[in-house]
Amino acid sequence: MCGIVAYIGSREAYPIILKGLQRLEYRGYDSAGVALLDKELKIYKKKGKVSELESSLIGQHLPAKSGIGHTRWATHGEPSDRNAHPHCSPSGKLAMVHNGIIENFAPIKKELQKKGYVFKSDTDTEVLLVFIEDIFINDAESLEAAVRIALKRIIGAYVIILLDESQPDTLIAARKGSPLVIGIGPNEHFLASDASPIIEYTKEVVYINDYEMAIVKPDELVLKNPGNERITPFITKLDMDLAAIEKGGYKHFMLKEIFEQPTAVFDCLRGRLDAKAGTIRMGGIDRQLDLLKEAKRIILVGCGTSWHAGLLAEYVFEELCRVPVEVEYASEFRYRNPVIHPGDVIIAISQSGETADTLVALENAKNQGAFIFGVVNVVGSSIARLSQAGAYTHAGPEIGVASTKAFTAQLTVLYLIAIKLGYAKGTLSRDRYLHLINELALIPDKITEVLKTAPEVACLAGKYKNARDFLFLGRGYNFPIALEGALKLKEISYIHAEGYPAAEMKHGPIALVEESLPVVFVATKDAYHEKLASNAQEIKARKGNVLAIITERDTLFEEIADDTIAVPASDEILAPLLSVVPLQLLAYYTGLAKGLDVDKPRNLAKSVTVE
Repeated sequence: MCGIVAYIGSREAYPIILKGLQRLEYRGYDSAGVALLDKELKIYKKKGKVSELESSLIGQHLPAKSGIGHTRWATHGEPSDRNAHPHCSPSGKLAMVHNGIIENFAPIKKELQKKGYVFKSDTDTEVLLVFIEDIFINDAESLEAAVRIALKRIIGAYVIILLDESQPDTLIAARKGSPLVIGIGPNEHFLASDASPIIEYTKEVVYINDYEMAIVKPDELVLKNPGNERITPFITKLDMDLAAIEKGGYKHFMLKEIFEQPTAVFDCLRGRLDAKAGTIRMGGIDRQLDLLKEAKRIILVGCGTSWHAGLLAEYVFEELCRVPVEVEYASEFRYRNPVIHPGDVIIAISQSGETADTLVALENAKNQGAFIFGVVNVVGSSIARLSQAGAYTHAGPEIGVASTKAFTAQLTVLYLIAIKLGYAKGTLSRDRYLHLINELALIPDKITEVLKTAPEVACLAGKYKNARDFLFLGRGYNFPIALEGALKLKEISYIHAEGYPAAEMKHGPIALVEESLPVVFVATKDAYHEKLASNAQEIKARKGNVLAIITERDTLFEEIADDTIAVPASDEILAPLLSVVPLQLLAYYTGLAKGLDVDKPRNLAKSVTVE
């Protein structure tokens, strides 16, 4: 959730670290800081935005060639200057940044307090740093050895990077459960939580695996496993450019990414779907097709928006592949004792590929014999490496905290898998198969048409921005889209919003209906259309406001609804790729109308790498 940046080389470290922290602001944070090592170690940190840290250092001479930086999202201890990272050891000789949570910090802290140590912060991070220094002073031959000994006692997740005043040409880093990537330049190295702070300087990176330690010098990168054995770094070329992480003339990243969806879906289909030839080619599926055809059960695992993608995929897989499907919140799945059979297929869905709950859930299921298939956006991410097969979504970097283009790209991949698998199993006829792939090929152009409704949606956002609550209703394939629409609105506008299957409205939520309540119906034409219209009539009878996402030329809902937003006609199974777009726009423009920071909603983080 937090962001880490570090540099060691021949350039001044501070400007590189500062720009890197700005690149990582999208991850969510509440304080920022840097530690710089020239002749002596100096730490600067502030509660608030990176810009406040930057302002506090204007005019300072900061020539250090090595340093570490951090944006913190509070876990242990409130947001404050003293709880901000980096932390300094009691001797003043070590500084450390940390992402993750040390679960057993409390007993370790008590041990250290008995030895006379006094703590300056409320954080688990300072406990770990003091623990490392205590081992270094009393029991270890080197700082590297002290880190290794300390981490064997630690329970939890971490990425740590240490700066040692006595070793100005060395950074020590280690990870378990949180991401770390190291960029390789000529006589310099860049370390970060993801690649966005690095791509400006190098395209050659090494993704650090769990339990690995990196000893980083300007001209050398040494990786070691838990047994202190050197391992060969695997260098990867970044498939990303700088323009992808800049706003490109848009006011916000969220708006840019909503408008990038035609391209994101096209890129997801490119090289995979050939509508003219009637083929779908996916390496990760083709190599495992027999296993997938024989699967007795598919379990879809995700969190937040990715869980919604899985919920829609449940409908699609059961319809097209005739296989039992379960959808699980990863945060619950990891702590249950689920019945997993060898041969079960688990499809893990994650934008970042680093979601902590999903990772642990997958490790547990893999140990029980399940086959793991990853659907992720970030190349080289932890879930991608853990999976036995998978498919990248190719959505490109998503900077806005509220997921938009990553969601539609996830859906596109899941549609491709379901259509291909259903046809291979014989549960999907050739005529229906060809119809669906032709319809899917048209989706990018249809999303472009939907985006033309943006001014209309902006007007509706102005109309409803002062609502206290929203209700989102849908049936069938559009029910998960109702959930996603509610999630987007609450994330971006802070308006309380709930999503329900429309038929469940009478089992409780209808008690909320009054004149001030907007009720959004996701009502594209499908088998449930007339029943959904009846549900809308029930809302109108109780003086609720009905806003409907409809298919073009739908006269039935146009007569019922107070407001409508029309999308192009599509096969009902694919319509969610279109109906979700106006809901994303509604959330964006409502947040904008309320004067909120839509790219960085309060309390949220882009990559949830802790519980």
